[in-house]
Amino acid sequence: MATAVRTQREGGRMRHTVRTSDGRLLAVEEWGDPAGWPILAHHGTPSSRRAAFHGPWVRDAAQRGLRLISYDRPGYGDSSPGPGRTVADTADDVRAICAELDIDRLGTWGFSGGGPPALACAALLPDLVTAAVVLAGMAPFEAEGLDWFADMYRDDVDDTRMYLTDPDAARKKMDQDREEFLLASADDAVDADAWTPAREDAAVTLGRYHQFLSSCRSAGLAPGIQGWWDDSGAQVRPWGFDLADVAAPVLLMYGRRDVFVPFAHGEWLARQIPGADARWFDDDGHGTLAQRRLPEAHAWLAERK
Repeated sequence: MATAVRTQREGGRMRHTVRTSDGRLLAVEEWGDPAGWPILAHHGTPSSRRAAFHGPWVRDAAQRGLRLISYDRPGYGDSSPGPGRTVADTADDVRAICAELDIDRLGTWGFSGGGPPALACAALLPDLVTAAVVLAGMAPFEAEGLDWFADMYRDDVDDTRMYLTDPDAARKKMDQDREEFLLASADDAVDADAWTPAREDAAVTLGRYHQFLSSCRSAGLAPGIQGWWDDSGAQVRPWGFDLADVAAPVLLMYGRRDVFVPFAHGEWLARQIPGADARWFDDDGHGTLAQRRLPEAHAWLAERK
């Protein structure tokens, strides 16, 4: 049974700390309409719950009457580690969050590394999840008929192979990468209210969005690399559920210019998930997909209450 150990309201946001049945703590945050239809967001890898609360998305959620919720996956930010966790373990944590927040039905979306957790919820929580959106989420590592590394950014290919073949070296490199990320975003601390829909040219807007993501990533990595390390392991091990068991409606959204999660991953998932709706965006890469398309995901979820 989950129990809340702390709830705190600050302006437009509500923060919760939820204790899971096995004693871990989950840091949960929500924005938008507190009485609205709940949408639970799963952040990317590495990142934090803050990544769900880009200002334009928060305003979009509020305008649609949505209650936008996210949490730090185990080991990130303010959530306790969960060493050795699987993608399927997400479902237990989400059930605990829903029980504490008195939610009996909700939609969910996941971006990038949050895609598999969103699918886990769609497959394993049929009593809770009404619909799920995956934006640029990877396919299972051992997906039959998919070259998982094809067209992927070389550094990500090398890092994944190092994780599989030389864990000690991989952990050392991840520590070094974390330090570089923290240094790069030392002056980027922001919150959702800091991002206004000013009329700016696209380059400035995209630059601010990447600054926002950098800050979110640093918040997730503040306690160390454990969350990132466990995400990496969960992504390349069996996920712990069958995609054929996904009963909720699923929307897959992928950019054809994505080199971090090539859109072939989305094509493969579309063939495996019963009745999946797939949308490909010719002009989007990894970051621009979420930046531009999240309101579309909100609209799709709001229609499937």
